Amino acid sequence: MPTPLTTLLRDSRALATLAVPLALTQLAQVALTTTDTVMMGLMGAEALAGGGLAMVVFNQLRTMGVGLVTAVGNQVSAASARDDDEEELTEAAAEEVRDLVRAALALATLAGVAGALVILLIGRALAYLGQDPEVVDTAWPLLLALAPGLVPCLWFQAIRQFTVGMRRPQALLQITIASVAVNAALNWVFIHGTWGLPKLGLPGIGLATSLVYALTCVALYASARRDPRLAPLLDVRFWKARPATLRRLTGLGVPIAATYGSEAGFFSVVALLIGTFGSAALAAHTAVNQLIYIVFQVAVGLSHAASLNVSRELALDRIAAARRIKNTALACAAAVMAVVGVVYLTVPGLVLRPFIDPSAAEGHTATDIATGLLLVAAVLQFFDCAQNIGVGLLRGLDDTKSGFRITLVGYWLIGLPAAWLLGHLAGLETLGVWLGLLTGLAATALLLLRRYGRALSLRAADRPAAVA
Repeated sequence: MPTPLTTLLRDSRALATLAVPLALTQLAQVALTTTDTVMMGLMGAEALAGGGLAMVVFNQLRTMGVGLVTAVGNQVSAASARDDDEEELTEAAAEEVRDLVRAALALATLAGVAGALVILLIGRALAYLGQDPEVVDTAWPLLLALAPGLVPCLWFQAIRQFTVGMRRPQALLQITIASVAVNAALNWVFIHGTWGLPKLGLPGIGLATSLVYALTCVALYASARRDPRLAPLLDVRFWKARPATLRRLTGLGVPIAATYGSEAGFFSVVALLIGTFGSAALAAHTAVNQLIYIVFQVAVGLSHAASLNVSRELALDRIAAARRIKNTALACAAAVMAVVGVVYLTVPGLVLRPFIDPSAAEGHTATDIATGLLLVAAVLQFFDCAQNIGVGLLRGLDDTKSGFRITLVGYWLIGLPAAWLLGHLAGLETLGVWLGLLTGLAATALLLLRRYGRALSLRAADRPAAVA
């Protein structure tokens, strides 16, 4: 009989097979957006301000659109569970997967078109939301170039979820890494007008990003077409999607999109709270928050992998295995976060140096504040990772509504009041806001994991009755 340690190591290897490519893909996507930001910065402060504003608007809609199609991977994983021993899918299962792909692309198309229109509407409304008119004028041409890219971006995400659900994520990493280099090259070409092309300046970054989204979508589609197991299932005729399947995916996706939007909004409000303490505090927060965001991509990979594995195990009626997935994912996350936490605590100056120049104006003050925040971050990232895994586990149960409700409680009813009380009333300022942030994430993680445990217990209790 295998020991608990042997079982944990075996389950960790199985989880890592799916989680590592996904986490690396997420990190590559962070590099993509970072490249755009660096290019904007090279064009000057005005371009960075306008470009940053445009990217905030675009990324908010893009993130919510991605949430709409995220559940597709779970549905594909469950539908293909009969393929557990590398055998061919039955025709009924294959047709179910094909219909899921069609519905996913239909949902991505609808969300992409609607999202592009909303992006442009928000772009026109920015001047009425207290933003600097010159910054708005700078952002508008970039938004015009970015908006059309939302459709191929979400097509890519729909096909991505299909490939991941079929446990074929390997091509994602190569395509995403290649897109970083292509994006940087296209940025340079369109900004400066090389090779006889017109000099577009800042809007060139938007055009490059939209083209990269289209190219990566085509590349992933072509890769899937070359895979003998994926090709027969990749039906892109989205206009033939069954309305019932489209409604089911929408019902699962809307709470996920709302959860992503709520989380983004929560962190935006936290940034506004910290901004009241001065520019040095906001710079420190921005630096440490970016570090957390980079490490968070590991949690995203673990969350998606755990979510897909839960869908698969439950489709095969293996509840004990689904319960172990939670423990395995949390153990893997804890190991990674412990290593990162040690780095934060031992060499804080080294990790902060790429973001804050101590010799610049208020740089020394910002570094001191950020060093204190790293102490909180070393603990906070455990709960941040755990709550993301918890959302993924519930998604594996097709329970996206509970995840949304719990995050609303944790972020807005616990985290935000705690941040305000500790930051303002307790006089701890930026450190207090981060302690409140930690409190909200910890509460969210505990509630999500408890909900998952109870849901599995209910399934186990109902199973004999279902069999009878």
